[in-house]
Amino acid sequence: MTVRAAIGVFGGTFDPVHTGHLRVALELHQHLQLDEMRLLPCHLPPHRQAPVRSAADRAAMVRLAVQNCPQLSVDERELRRQTPSYTIDTLIEMRREYGPHTALCLTLGMDSLVQLHTWQRWRELLDYAHIVVAARPGWQLPHSGPVAELLQGRQGSPQDVRRRPSGLALVEQVSLLPISSSDIRRQIAAGVSPQFLLPDAVWDFICEHKLYPVEVEA
Repeated sequence: MTVRAAIGVFGGTFDPVHTGHLRVALELHQHLQLDEMRLLPCHLPPHRQAPVRSAADRAAMVRLAVQNCPQLSVDERELRRQTPSYTIDTLIEMRREYGPHTALCLTLGMDSLVQLHTWQRWRELLDYAHIVVAARPGWQLPHSGPVAELLQGRQGSPQDVRRRPSGLALVEQVSLLPISSSDIRRQIAAGVSPQFLLPDAVWDFICEHKLYPVEVEA
């Protein structure tokens, strides 16, 4: 089968989006030679607490973050749903939209990968996409357990991505910056500036709309 295009799928709450998210997304776009890398803000994450900020605010921040980076784009389809943001639903919808000849690359962190067996219809994910694990140097796919069984015999390389539309597992070493959205929210609440941990346009938006208010001591 000839693959016509390769699209990356990078999901998250992005509450707020930060430089760590953006650097990983850009590096994977380059490593895999993708046509697009889409950041998908989720509406209701099934495996974590609900986002602090609204769907509209989080989408706006991601749009601002990627406005000067043509390799990255925003896909808001999960924000338009009122149901939990199950990845399998998104992949099925994208497969219907792009047809059988487009490679879809689902990006995960290693922490998400080891919990993959708790996801909705997790065994079907590889039917619709490749799984690309963003990892630190030296990290490998799990060697035992249900996730290891699913990925057995499916390891591929960036060169394989365009040879088939789905079904492979890749580990890509990227710059995993020690930044987290929760730490940024805590800094803001404590009255500490997180500038340079996130794009200036996003920080300006947060300040303008007072999205994460400073906590006032009683």
